[in-house]
Amino acid sequence: MAHVSIRHGWKAAALVGVMSLGLAACGNSSSSGSGDSGGDLTIGASLPLTGDFSEPGSAAKQGYEVWQSLTNANGGLLGKQVKLTIKDDASNQNTIVSDYNALISQDKVDLLLGTFSSLLNLPASSVAEKNRMLYVEPAGGSPDMFNRGYKYIFFAQQATADKQGLVFADWVKNLPPDQRPKTAAYPTLDDPFAAPNVEGIREVLEAAGIKTVYKTTYAIDTKNFDSIVAAMKSANPDLVVHGATFEDGVGLTRAMLKSGWTPKMFYETSTPSFADQYVKAVGEENTEGVMYAVSYSPDADTPGNKEFVAEYTKMFGQAIPPEDAADAYAAAQVMQAAVEAVGSIDDQGKLADWLHAHTVDTILGPLSWDDTGAPQSDFLIGQWQNGTAEVVLPAEVATAKAEVGWHPGS
Repeated sequence: MAHVSIRHGWKAAALVGVMSLGLAACGNSSSSGSGDSGGDLTIGASLPLTGDFSEPGSAAKQGYEVWQSLTNANGGLLGKQVKLTIKDDASNQNTIVSDYNALISQDKVDLLLGTFSSLLNLPASSVAEKNRMLYVEPAGGSPDMFNRGYKYIFFAQQATADKQGLVFADWVKNLPPDQRPKTAAYPTLDDPFAAPNVEGIREVLEAAGIKTVYKTTYAIDTKNFDSIVAAMKSANPDLVVHGATFEDGVGLTRAMLKSGWTPKMFYETSTPSFADQYVKAVGEENTEGVMYAVSYSPDADTPGNKEFVAEYTKMFGQAIPPEDAADAYAAAQVMQAAVEAVGSIDDQGKLADWLHAHTVDTILGPLSWDDTGAPQSDFLIGQWQNGTAEVVLPAEVATAKAEVGWHPGS
């Protein structure tokens, strides 16, 4: 029988963040530019450079910095050199509100870019909306982001969280009977991105007759996953679908390996997309067959991707950029496309109107949005094969064929 333990801490925290919009701004700056920059164009963001989301937050900062470097090398934006003002919100919702208020009222930035995670983008986007400033965010796909009637927010990935795993779910339910899992478990982080992602998959698989034998939601500060693994081991599902960010995904994987129990199939949100960091964290031999939703492939033949990979490698010494760096770069591409098309940033409502009506080519592929700012494309599904992160679904963009099964230790 499924075990259910659902917590709603992030919703309460989001409410606190939104209620704090009127507070005096006092962000803790980690700035690489100045709001009062004369002939320069200053773009502001706050990212989780410390705290629970520091790994993806730091990668997002790198993506913004690569975009800045390439943009300035190509003449800047609106004929001006671009400067970044980046603050550290320490993965805290109250801090993110203070930071975006400070970027607007104290640093007087010309444009904004979003932060990492729905948890932080929910309150940050409210600050932008209140100030009628365009807000393109790289990593915040919770459906709750787009049911508030906002005009200025845009999500620069292919699909919202509840739809990101649907390509995987459809593939699983259509496997031959001798390969298709009969049972599944759904542990997930209490997070507005991870939870809808897992729920979207569960609904499809349950409708296809794949029985849920375990389900739980755990708090963001969970460090020990032994009890969750013990419960899953007892239920013995064929498939585990894990809603995770990074550290918790690594923690659950290590706990399964330590227990000596591993499911026949394993899917995680986010964690396996962290390229070198993921391999180092769980061991290359344990990645074989793990599947995950992913927005980006470094091998994709998309506009600017070769230049992005080359500049990222030059600046940071890694041959494979992490997904969150690519997402941040794409968010900046989207913002840039609107600014260049309109030719001015004086009325940012015009920037939003232009994005609502147009498709933008990015390193993630073409992106377009509905009236709420939610994207309208299919997500990619990745799989680790022979120590390489491959795109396996949809078939028309795959770099390798999807394989059934997780084979740790191979």
